[in-house]
Amino acid sequence: MTSAPSPSGRLSALLPDLTPLRSSADFRLLWIQGVITYFGSFMALIALPLQIKELTGSPLAVGAMGAVELVPLVVFGLYGGALADAVDRRRVILGTEAGLGVLALVLLVNAVLPDPLLWPLYLVAGGVSALSGLQRPALDSLMARIVPHDQLTAAAALNSLRWQVGAITGPAVAGLVVAYAGHATAYSVTVVTFSLSVLLCLRLAPAPPVRENTKPSLRGIVEGARFAWSRPILLGTYAVDVVAMFFAFPNTIFPFLADELDAEWSLGLMYASGSVGSLALGLTSGWTSRVRRHGLFVVFGAAVWGLAIAAAGWFTGVWPVLVCLAIAGDMLSGLGRSTIWNQTIPEELRGRLAGIEVLSYSAGPQLGQVRAGAMAGWTGTRSAIWSGGVACVASVALLTAALPKLLTYDSATDEDAVRRRAQREEDAGAPGSRAGTPEAQARPYGAETGPSGAGHGRIDPGSSPSGG
Repeated sequence: MTSAPSPSGRLSALLPDLTPLRSSADFRLLWIQGVITYFGSFMALIALPLQIKELTGSPLAVGAMGAVELVPLVVFGLYGGALADAVDRRRVILGTEAGLGVLALVLLVNAVLPDPLLWPLYLVAGGVSALSGLQRPALDSLMARIVPHDQLTAAAALNSLRWQVGAITGPAVAGLVVAYAGHATAYSVTVVTFSLSVLLCLRLAPAPPVRENTKPSLRGIVEGARFAWSRPILLGTYAVDVVAMFFAFPNTIFPFLADELDAEWSLGLMYASGSVGSLALGLTSGWTSRVRRHGLFVVFGAAVWGLAIAAAGWFTGVWPVLVCLAIAGDMLSGLGRSTIWNQTIPEELRGRLAGIEVLSYSAGPQLGQVRAGAMAGWTGTRSAIWSGGVACVASVALLTAALPKLLTYDSATDEDAVRRRAQREEDAGAPGSRAGTPEAQARPYGAETGPSGAGHGRIDPGSSPSGG
């Protein structure tokens, strides 16, 4: 007879799995770098729309940030994906991080002018979007290389936990800093954090491409898009994320919501509260490493997000609104997406698929800012929030019905996940191999997906074709 687990054993099973931090030096560096950078980024994220609000007093002008950011994000996100598969990913991360620091310096210089200008704020917003589009594919595609396959869910949970620390402390502190010390002080903090981040990125190991003499090209981008299109599960993760963010991302009109609730002091808490639920899950995420049905994470998390945002628009008291925003911060959907992506996408396509991922989780919020700002100016702030939440839930339900394979995804049986895991295990067990290095990952695309490259290859002669 086996004895029941002790309370301490049950607690340890819930605590975050720290194995990736112990097993990968590069993951540790990126994790620490992210904590620092996210704090500074969220300082600017709060200060920038607040400054536009002060200069214009228009919700549409604040929401227009999304329109300014969208085109650079699309163009540079797709190009950044191809670039990440063609050059050293470390160089891309280092260069873009330095560029983001320079843009923060531009915000600081503008803020200390006697009469700050409006156009530099939009210019910087577009520049940040372009550099982020270039950086994120290299950064995201690096995870599957530096973290062992069986630790990807734990790594995704730790990355989410890192993000939530910045998402809570950054906005909360930024609201106070802007209110009592001004925008210039907030931008100064951002400049300092990016300077520290560059120093940490210098210590990352090189991450050269797995294919020699590969150049970024439209053909390469199309190859990645064809792979994504052939995988209904991947399409489902992208589509659910886009509709959730488009309909239920009202962050840009939080300054006006705080005014309507007669609680200007709560603005920083509004931005931060969305991360409280995610932080709670992140601190008890040990159990997620044992879950195989990550598609359920994607759907359930997005539906809860929409319901909570709708409730936030219905309530008239500031504390119920903050509670709803905290519930909306559930990180399950993002954790499921990240795990599915890293478990199923071949290494030589990781950059280009990460470029598509950038569009899915960034284009939605940018368009969502425009939607929320325009609708708030037309129907009012609170109606723009609750109606978006309802539309989010309805859209997720429709997508789930249209793409049922997302719900049935199982990492133990999905052919892409099984193939990717087998490759990593083979590379790790090969004499003289170094798992996770470019040499260990450099396997031709056709060897993983079959001659057509469209996902119909077989694991062995007796297996059935992929359902892609």
